[in-house]
Amino acid sequence: MKLSVAVDGPAGAGKSTIAKLLGEKFNLMYINTGAMYRAVTVMAIRNNISHENVGALCDLIDNLEMHFENDDIIVNNENLSEKINTPEISSRVSSYAAVSKVREILVKIQKNIAKKYNVIMDGRDIGTVVLKDANYKFYLTASAEKRAERRFKELINKGINVEYNKILSDIIERDYFDSHREIDPLSKAEDAIEIESSNMSIEEVVDLMASYIKTK
Repeated sequence: MKLSVAVDGPAGAGKSTIAKLLGEKFNLMYINTGAMYRAVTVMAIRNNISHENVGALCDLIDNLEMHFENDDIIVNNENLSEKINTPEISSRVSSYAAVSKVREILVKIQKNIAKKYNVIMDGRDIGTVVLKDANYKFYLTASAEKRAERRFKELINKGINVEYNKILSDIIERDYFDSHREIDPLSKAEDAIEIESSNMSIEEVVDLMASYIKTK
């Protein structure tokens, strides 16, 4: 049986960074499921496909070759890692991620990867939908203000001009949307370990999660 670790939580909680570091520590393949939904959003916008045009969206995904290389997401031989984290994509990804057919296709891809490899996945519904039988489940959260502050610093450091208040309002809006969507809403799995990271460094969170994986 393959080892699997599920990391869930709201937008901006640091899931990707922390899951990546844990993956390196335990030699697990890191699957950033959020990046997959963001990549679909990038490609849909490029092709002028609305989230309401489900048929065209499904056709689009069927023609995407998507994989990860050194934690970067590669789609049809193009590295989309920079493009998927722009404010435009952050504000629009929830609409595409809420489409049941899109989730169905991507969840199937994610489950197939987990059958073949030892993995760590992060997202909104990993412990509740994608990896229901994961060996370890974590729910990582922090205050909306703290998450907005982290995202603001990250984007500024990348040279992207953003406003803190806009990021905060987007995060609050995204939290509501993700928690209330009809299909696979953001929720904590009953058997997940919750970690509130507002006052913790990335290293402290990684060490805490690693201690559970080592001792359980």
